[in-house]
Amino acid sequence: MNHTSQQYDEVIAHCRELFVNKMKDYGPAWRILRLPSLTDQIFIKAQRIRSIEQKGTQLVDDDLRGEFIGILNYSIMALVQLELGVVEKPDIDKDKAAQLFDKYAAETKALMERKNHDYGEAWREMRISSITDLILQKLLRIKQIEDNSGKTIVSEGLDANYMDMVNYAAFVLIKMSETETL
Repeated sequence: MNHTSQQYDEVIAHCRELFVNKMKDYGPAWRILRLPSLTDQIFIKAQRIRSIEQKGTQLVDDDLRGEFIGILNYSIMALVQLELGVVEKPDIDKDKAAQLFDKYAAETKALMERKNHDYGEAWREMRISSITDLILQKLLRIKQIEDNSGKTIVSEGLDANYMDMVNYAAFVLIKMSETETL
């Protein structure tokens, strides 16, 4: 588990660096996005990954690692939006955004560690394509919850599903880093 914790931290650090650099380029423009827009952005990335996995080829030269980083970062943005709500104009600076990123990355890591304990790191034996399918399943669940005005009867809420997607994307990035450098 220590090895996983260290690998997880390395993946999160890489994703955070990209998040902060994009904040320098674009500012916090993402703060205006409603949750369904973030969900759809993540869905586009996951669907592209699945399409490439099924076809075995791709025509756009963006690597799949970048798509998983996008899933992770957009999921953290969604967690921020759940906490702060959507705004009409960007309202935070890059330092506050990075602080919120760190908060949700830490909460999500703690969840990962609890689940890894219970599941015995089963994700290490999974195929990346199966993890892609799980991300898509989470997205369909999120869309249904959004269509139900954010309410569930017996199921976990939006936050749990976004956190699971952060962890699934991190697992894939760890698996990829084991075969090539991030």
